[in-house]
Amino acid sequence: MTPKFDPFAAAPALMKAWRETGQAVSASLDPTLVHLIEIRSSQINACANCINMHTIAARAAGETDQRIDLLPAWRDAPCYNDRERAVLAWTEALTRLSEGHEHLDAYDALAKQFTEEERTKITLMINMINGWNRICVGFGLWLDPARGRKAA
Repeated sequence: MTPKFDPFAAAPALMKAWRETGQAVSASLDPTLVHLIEIRSSQINACANCINMHTIAARAAGETDQRIDLLPAWRDAPCYNDRERAVLAWTEALTRLSEGHEHLDAYDALAKQFTEEERTKITLMINMINGWNRICVGFGLWLDPARGRKAA
């Protein structure tokens, strides 16, 4: 992937604020849910950079290869619990919002598992990773995860 330019150099203050907002949202949630949201959204958006970064981070945090590999087929895989399924359905519904408004069932499942505050945080996390996917795909970004950890 050839980057078009470096948005961190082009708008450093805003990109720093964006990164810090994402870190704050991420820190407010169960890390397992964050990893599932980041990976599934990035798969849907075909963001190679984010899939690479977030699968490496998930594995480093103890996520199993099986659960990462089965994410595209999570509905049929028995390795996810009800809370994770609700998050994955909501992640897909919001990430695919332009494909139709089939998010009501996903919201109902989410509401059964999470408080209003948690639903807000989950929704913010989905929005953050979708934003990162668009930045990375749009500008052709590729960041070596080791370099990214040092920069953070």
